[in-house]
Amino acid sequence: MDRQDIDISFVIVNWNTRKLLDDCIASIESTVKGIRFDIIVVDNASHDDSVAMVMEKHPSVRLIKNSRNLGFGAANNQAFAVMNGRYAILLNTDTVLTEGAVMELFAFMESHTDAAMACGQLLNLDGSKQNSIAPFPTILTLLMNTTILEYLFPRRYPSKRYGHKNPVEIDSGIGACLIVRKEAMNKVGNFDERYFFFFEETDWAYQMKLAGWKIYHVPTALIYHLQGQSIGQNSRSRIEFYRSRYQYFRKWKSAGYNFAVSSIIFLRLMVNWLTTLIATVATLGINRTIRNKCSIYSKIILWHIMGCP
Repeated sequence: MDRQDIDISFVIVNWNTRKLLDDCIASIESTVKGIRFDIIVVDNASHDDSVAMVMEKHPSVRLIKNSRNLGFGAANNQAFAVMNGRYAILLNTDTVLTEGAVMELFAFMESHTDAAMACGQLLNLDGSKQNSIAPFPTILTLLMNTTILEYLFPRRYPSKRYGHKNPVEIDSGIGACLIVRKEAMNKVGNFDERYFFFFEETDWAYQMKLAGWKIYHVPTALIYHLQGQSIGQNSRSRIEFYRSRYQYFRKWKSAGYNFAVSSIIFLRLMVNWLTTLIATVATLGINRTIRNKCSIYSKIILWHIMGCP
């Protein structure tokens, strides 16, 4: 196939998730039909034989091998620089496509030329829905539980609980599976590489909105997502989340707004830490889940005290 005839370039960034990566690629190869596509895997210096697995089991995949972990945004940008598809579909390694999911996304983008980006509906393994929609972060989303906002303002904060049957316009989609128009990428630019892992797609969606594009959720495109397995849930990943969130606010909001954000976040962390500390003491440290949560909050708070290095 001539590379200029490709409709979709699948872009997968991998770091030590060999089995998940294998399953993800296999789901593309088995479910995507009637669409011209290629697959690009960017490996961020894995040491679990991920690269060897791809070369052996999926020889048609275009493989970019990094000598160190460049992060999610920078690795995706490497793939964007060499992709040939009119669209990119970004997939986390912990996703598995269902039959017809990609066709739903592709058909929607083909018929909605104002759309820069769209996400499908993420599912747990039991078929229950995950949150697939992410509102742009604000002081309001920090102060109020997102669930409350979704109940009070369902049009402004659409969510899985409303069982959408038709596509809806949204702020941003969860980055586990996103289809992105190459034309929009060319006009807006690629990922901001100051984000290492988290908030890249939120920042990107915000830029695209400012440029006049729209972002959508397509609920009929179903994707299984083994939530968190590609990034982990330890203190390191949580600190990276906070670092990226602060980067987002610094980029788009004023100094005063950022001070308010930092104060709210630190206060909430202290409340959560005290709650889990009391629970740990009350259970004599026997409950491992509570004990681990207390430890993670302690490390995140220490990171804040040290000035968020």
